[in-house]
Formats: sequence, C-alpha cells, structure tokens
Amino acid sequence: MKRFWKLAEAVPAGDGWAILIDRRPVKTPGKSDLVVPTRALGEAIADEWNAVEGTIDPRAMPLTGIANAAIEHVAPDPAAFAAGLARYAETDLACYRTDSPSGLGERQRYEWDRLLAWARRRFDVDFAVTTGLTHVEQPAATVERLRHAVSVLEPFHLAGLSPLVTIGGSLVAALGVLEGVSTPEEAWEAVTVDDRWQLEQWGSDTEAEAALDNRGRDFMTAARFLKLLN
Repeated sequence: MKRFWKLAEAVPAGDGWAILIDRRPVKTPGKSDLVVPTRALGEAIADEWNAVEGTIDPRAMPLTGIANAAIEHVAPDPAAFAAGLARYAETDLACYRTDSPSGLGERQRYEWDRLLAWARRRFDVDFAVTTGLTHVEQPAATVERLRHAVSVLEPFHLAGLSPLVTIGGSLVAALGVLEGVSTPEEAWEAVTVDDRWQLEQWGSDTEAEAALDNRGRDFMTAARFLKLLN
C-alpha cells in the first residue's frame, strides 16, 4: 500500500487518544479503532504515519505494531498473555552463569548481580543461581511474586513489556526498565553480555552484528513504547 493521506494526528477519544488520517480513524489489521492510552504515545504513532514516504513499510512503524498487538492480541485475554510472560521468572537469564572463561563469568556477575539485588529488595524474593544450562528451580514465592507483578499490568504495558522479556530473556531486566530503575541502555548491556563477549573474542561477524543490532532496535523501541505510556 502506498501513502494516500495528507495528515495523521492523535485526537482525544473517550479515555484515550485515537489516531486519525485525514480525519478518518486508523484501524488495526483486525479492523478495530487504533486508540491508545496517552497523548504522548498517540502523537508518536501519528509521527510514524506522517513520516511515511511512498510505500508503507510496517517495519518502519514499530510503535504502531506494538499498539496493534496490545489491542488485538493482549486485550482480549490479558491474564493469559501475562501468564506467558511470567513464566520467564522460572528461567531468568540472570540466574544462569558460566565459570569458564573467567572473564565472561566476571562480566555476568557484574551485570546480573545488580539486577537480582534490585529484584530481591523490590519484590522481597530470593533467586537460585547456577552455572551451566541445567535447569534450576526457583523458589515458589519468587515465581509467584514476579507473576503477580506482571499480572496487574494493563494490556498496553504488557504489550510493551513483552519484547523486552522475549528479546532479552530476563523478566527481571524488563521489570527494571518498566519501573525506571534501569535505563534501556543499561538493561540492553546486561542482557547481551554473552553476545558482546563472543563478538569480542571471535572478531567481527557481519551477520551476528546485524542480528544483534536488529534485536537492539526492537528492544529500544519497546522501552520507548513503555515510556510513552507514562
């Protein structure tokens, strides 16, 4: 589809902000009205539509994509969606370390210990930390309290949190971004310790670097989406 509109804008609509193009409501792929909770997010999405030149490229409109997901995939059953994210509490990246090489282990401890220390204080929980990939069972109270932290979120927050969790592999790091105790850049540094170590040790790898950049872009977009909900 090519651009056919002159102006996109966000206008008040009930308790939210509707995205209009040439005064007509933008629809999600499932034909629901694209209405978001905050003016900041609405204006940012309108900016994506106004920036379109020629053919529409959904990849260049990531905030629109996350908002569509919130409306179509999360809002119909937020409890089920939240439960899927909460399962990452059982296998959080920050709980799985290596003891060799020692340099990588030191970086993991530096990045991940502070995340777990914050989560211990914030949620009054503890974590089982192990070396290697063998599954370690987390305390039941830890899993339950982190599950509750996710279950109380609204659909748009769940939609924004989801890429942070799934891309980074750490529910704790994602919650840190959500609550503002970690910047998106700090969280990204933490969840990509292993990736960056491999690139440093084995040298430039164009394909691996491109994949990491793509993940990073999506991670930062999701973090921005959450910020625009405030």
